[in-house]
Amino acid sequence: MQLIGLIGGLSWESTAEYYRILNRGAQAKLGGVHSARALIYSFDFGEIEALQHRGDWDAASAAMVEAAGRLERGGADFLVICSNTMHRMAPAIEGGVGIPLLHIADPTGAAIRAAGLKRIGLLGTGFTMEQPFYRARLVDRFGLEVIVPDAAGRKIVHDIIYSELVKGIVRDESRAAYRGVIDQLIAEGAQAVILGCTEIMLLVGPSDSAVPLFDTTTLHAEAALERALQEKEPS
Repeated sequence: MQLIGLIGGLSWESTAEYYRILNRGAQAKLGGVHSARALIYSFDFGEIEALQHRGDWDAASAAMVEAAGRLERGGADFLVICSNTMHRMAPAIEGGVGIPLLHIADPTGAAIRAAGLKRIGLLGTGFTMEQPFYRARLVDRFGLEVIVPDAAGRKIVHDIIYSELVKGIVRDESRAAYRGVIDQLIAEGAQAVILGCTEIMLLVGPSDSAVPLFDTTTLHAEAALERALQEKEPS
């Protein structure tokens, strides 16, 4: 099994879900007491969150590249960023290390295409919903049409992530608010909705939406396990 390098702590709540999905999946596929081979570099999310909201993406990028390098030197065969937002730094990481990065948008886009869907709603942090780095990959690589909530909806989604979900707080009132935003996207023609922040799966699930939900955390972790179980590509 290849060694997975996880860049986590973004937040640790979702990193714990990655770890659970990887290990449960390895046990299911391999049987017995097997588990996933993984290294985790876990950030202090308070430091990263401050850089995000200050708009200091250069410092955030430098920190991510350093973390990737540490995992590479530790023997990781490929990298997984346990966050949608921090894929803003994917090009810098890919240019800064010699091992591959499994981009979170790719298994998500592939699953949506396989389902025969085209017009997709996107929930995530304000950075993920408003900046082009994530939507553009889904459009350019998978031919999807991506729509996001209006300004009020984006604020609801973003604020609940940072004030509650990254702290492990799950409230029925917040679930109802997310359901309202999802309903708005469906009214605008969304055939499905991407849970494009790795903590959102803690709050909403299939029963909260009239259209399919694509949970990036689960899709990404499952794709990482599938890659880890493949023969290592020759260097």
